[in-house]
Amino acid sequence: MFNAITHSQIYVLDQDKALDFYVGTLGLEVGADIDMGFMRWLTVHVPGHPDRQILLERPGPPAMSEETAQQVRELVTKGATGGSLIFSTDDCRKTYETLLARGVEFTEEPTDRPYGIDCGLRDPFGNSIRFTQPKS
Repeated sequence: MFNAITHSQIYVLDQDKALDFYVGTLGLEVGADIDMGFMRWLTVHVPGHPDRQILLERPGPPAMSEETAQQVRELVTKGATGGSLIFSTDDCRKTYETLLARGVEFTEEPTDRPYGIDCGLRDPFGNSIRFTQPKS
């Protein structure tokens, strides 16, 4: 049976803007950026961990009709597609301060939880992102 999750997918409205945010602001690395003709296969990953990729997919053909893609784009803008990423970090508060200085707008400041310290933000398209410093 299965032995790993290699790719997860979230919808983004502009892949160049997504690349700037996920690589330029959050510090992820490009895994693949391939023009497949019918779509752009764009993935990013945590530095040093290419075994787990995030596909930054623009809603549209061939995966869905243009009419459905428009509906999905509207839902993405509202943050209602359920797209969510959770990262781990060794120092939640330091990561928060670094990203705050880079202009990231947070939905929740670092907060102590039973499982560690975490906080939340949204990407430029409305997808939820959290990062957690697990309890040691």
